[in-house]
Formats: sequence, structure tokens, C-alpha cells
Amino acid sequence: MKVTIYDVAREANVSIATVSKVINNTGRIGEKTKRKVEEVMKRLDYQPNMMASALMGKQTKTIGLLIPDLANPFFSELARSIEDRAHEFGYNLVICSTDYLPEKENKYLNLLKRKNVDGFILASGFENLEKVEEMVREHVPVAIVARDFPMFSINTVALDDFMGGYLAASHLMKLGHQKIAVIARDVWSNRERLRGFKQALEEKNIKFMGNFEYIDGPSHVEPGKKMALKYLTDDDAPTAIFACNDLLAIGAIQAVKELGKSVPDDVSIMGFDNTLIATIVEPPLTTIAQPIQNMGKEVLDLIISMINGEKKEVMRLTLLPSLVERNSTSPL
Repeated sequence: MKVTIYDVAREANVSIATVSKVINNTGRIGEKTKRKVEEVMKRLDYQPNMMASALMGKQTKTIGLLIPDLANPFFSELARSIEDRAHEFGYNLVICSTDYLPEKENKYLNLLKRKNVDGFILASGFENLEKVEEMVREHVPVAIVARDFPMFSINTVALDDFMGGYLAASHLMKLGHQKIAVIARDVWSNRERLRGFKQALEEKNIKFMGNFEYIDGPSHVEPGKKMALKYLTDDDAPTAIFACNDLLAIGAIQAVKELGKSVPDDVSIMGFDNTLIATIVEPPLTTIAQPIQNMGKEVLDLIISMINGEKKEVMRLTLLPSLVERNSTSPL
């Protein structure tokens, strides 16, 4: 037999209104009473009917997270950090992977709206500017993470991707490398990293590679390997490769090994993100670290503040990347 809110109220010896306030985290309730109700709910395994609450205009305690690629460790680690923080506030996360496809972005946004989620978090790779503009115009609680929409007044937690690319180029040039290839996908974050990379080269009067092109396909190992093989078999082969995420960098390492060469003795390889796989690949990967845990915490705190009507002004947080040196890079 399904436990109801009436059962919880009777067992805790409180009113139904008090139980409702505990569920929705509203109103003034003594800490002792709140703990008592929560203990009864847990003991009876009571599951609040959030959809019924939504129909009454109340919060459903759910947040929709749209990310482009769950197979990318950066996005899975980011989703986990957001989910962990959401649970601290008593919220559930609905995670949708869009594969960088506008039709999937529209599909999931419409689905989440029908499910009456309380707010949305859109991660890097979301390129549907019309939808973002529509959400801002309609005052939908929405926050952006790991990218920026400078054209919109919208809550954002971004990384200084320009600085990340600048740090990568500076590190490789410091090791004596001048012929440096770049592997990137044509998305906002990678474009910014490439811009910072080029800026660092220009300051040292070093020419950027003439045969650069964006990869065709997802930012995964195989496209990274394919592009690295193209560069490494060129007449003017690079002595170092900077890949705009760790998966692409691992693909580059595989390409070097397939050609019978060594990392880093023959070719230095550098990644971006500092995900778990950067520590377990051989050799361990030099990479630009994103503060993933902090990004997840900050964006979740922003969206909760919006949902609760606490923040009226728009917040734009820009977090700084850092260099993590391991064994995949060495002096020329």
C-alpha cells in the first residue's frame, strides 16, 4: 500500500501543511520538527508526488542539465559534480546528452518543460542561440556552464578558455617547441582556446601551422588519432601537439605510437581538461586543468538562487585554468 502525505503527518503528529513545508523547503519550521518529519518520511519510504506539486504551481525539485556528450569524461565529471551539489539542496538532476545536435537540444528542452523542471543548466556545446534568447526573454531560470553567451544577460560559470590556450602554447614554447600542431573541434570553447594559443605564438613571433583544420566528428580518441596522423605524416611534421581535450590528446598519443615513435621523446603531446583519464594513460598526460568540481558547485548554487528568487542581478563567474605537468611533454 502506497504511503501518503496523510500517513506521514499522522505518524509525525504534525499537520499536512507542516509536512508539505518540509518537502518544499518553505515556511518557518523548527529544526526539531523538520528532523522529525524527515525521519518519518525516510522510515516510511515516502515518495512525494512532485508532478502533482508542479500542477499546483509548486516546485518539482528537479533541474534539467543539457550536456553535449556524456562519453566525454569532462562532461560526465561535470555532471557528477552538479548532481552531488544538487542532492545537498534536495534536488534531483535530469541529465540529457544532446550530441551537439540542435534537434536534440530542442527535443530535450521541450521534454523537460513538460516535466515542469524548476530550472535549466546548459553546458558547453549548446549552440541554439534562439532557444537561449527565448528562455532569457521568458525569465526561465537558466544558467550556463563551461561556455559563455556574451550577447545575452544570463547567469554564467565559464572557464577562461583563452587563457587555457595561452598557457598551453607558453608551456610548449618554453620547452623549445616551435612547430606545434593543434587538434580542435569547431565549438565555442575550442575556438577560444585556439585564439589564446595563437596569441601566445604571436608574442614570440612564431608562425601558427598553415595546414590547420578542425576535426570532423566528436571530440573523441579516434578523430584525434586521425588528425594527428595527418599532421605527423606531413613533410613539415610538428614536434609537439596540443589537443583541445584529453580524449583528443590520447588519440594523438596513439598516432605517435602507431608510427613507431615515442611520446615525449619524438613528439610532445598536451591535452585540456585534466580528467581522470589524463592520469592513467601512458605516458601520463600534461594538460590544462579545469576546476570541474568548483564549476559544478558554482553553477548549481546560481540556479538554486534563481529558482528561489534570491538573485535578481545576473552573475558571470570566470574561473581560471592551470597547467598540470606530467610525462607526455619534454624539452625539444
